[in-house]
Amino acid sequence: MKTCFARLGLLVVLAVVASVSLASAQDVKAPVKGRYLVLPPRLRYDVASPPASLQTWNGSFNYQGTNYPYNMVGTAPSSNSSTTVQVYVIPLKVVITPRRGSQTTYDPAHVLTNGKTVTNNTVGSPIFNSSTTYVQGGVDVGTTQYIDAYQRANFWGTVQSAPNYHLLLGGPTVLAEQTLSPSSRYGTTGSPFGFKAGLVDINWFDAQIQSLITKFTQIQPNTLPIFLAYDVYLTQGGQCCIGGYHSSEGSVSNPQAYAFATYVDHPGDFAQDVSALSHEVGEWADDPLVVNTNGNNTPCGILEVGDPLEGEANYGGYPYTLNGFTYNLQDLVTLPYFGAPTSTSVNGWLSFQGNSSLSVCSNGS
Repeated sequence: MKTCFARLGLLVVLAVVASVSLASAQDVKAPVKGRYLVLPPRLRYDVASPPASLQTWNGSFNYQGTNYPYNMVGTAPSSNSSTTVQVYVIPLKVVITPRRGSQTTYDPAHVLTNGKTVTNNTVGSPIFNSSTTYVQGGVDVGTTQYIDAYQRANFWGTVQSAPNYHLLLGGPTVLAEQTLSPSSRYGTTGSPFGFKAGLVDINWFDAQIQSLITKFTQIQPNTLPIFLAYDVYLTQGGQCCIGGYHSSEGSVSNPQAYAFATYVDHPGDFAQDVSALSHEVGEWADDPLVVNTNGNNTPCGILEVGDPLEGEANYGGYPYTLNGFTYNLQDLVTLPYFGAPTSTSVNGWLSFQGNSSLSVCSNGS
């Protein structure tokens, strides 16, 4: 994900949204491209540091004589220990009132073809469910959650001798649904992929998210809040379509990580079901605070593991059937893609699913 805004405090962000002329979501421009972003942290010195911090660990690799340190969620794979990070899912009802036409509501309480709501189907997905066994190129990396399986494969050179290593998502606990109602300046509807979707300006949207984080006392830096929308894409400078992003905010000394993902219920389209969420949670795991704490720069940019594969067939998604529903989870690149030794990952692969077309930094960061 490319860093796309200057570092700003929360109050500055709110002021910018209120006073600076931004490209309206009404004025969506061609061409349409599905993509994800990382937003720079909005950190402040005047915010007291919360007592609880996100559990992270530091490692490094050498590429062509340069050492590249990194900071990731959990404990080092060599510790042979397990970390669980509590997740809070906050469903977002988005109400669009365009300048012309009728009001449209996009609600994660929408019931899908399998009889579950968008929120419940997300919670029941392989991102949180631990019953799927992942066999990558003949190697069983575990019966677990998708991101844990990816991270175990990412460090399989170590994990095969440290089988108790895990990075797990606790819960998740679903918090009260929140309603966002962008004005016609910041929200509209359109059909960028052939179905009617909500389109909301990302600057306006992120300012609302940061306000919501402070509303819930349960959300602390040692947890991960995930904001979930349904059939809503974000726009930036009038360009569509952003399916998700992650960032951090709050105290400079103890940032709060958070993520947003949309759930699209149109098979084959960008950000279908939990593909956007798998992208964002995978990147949170390997670049949690987006502040380059103890590293996370690589030969091909910051350590964002989903971006190099979002342009692949099916937007990088691979099908997994669970409880009768087929989910699409995005492939994620492993550390050797960024220049680490191939002995680091399972089978020496440069992606979790073994994408053979990759070489070091071949698809950018």
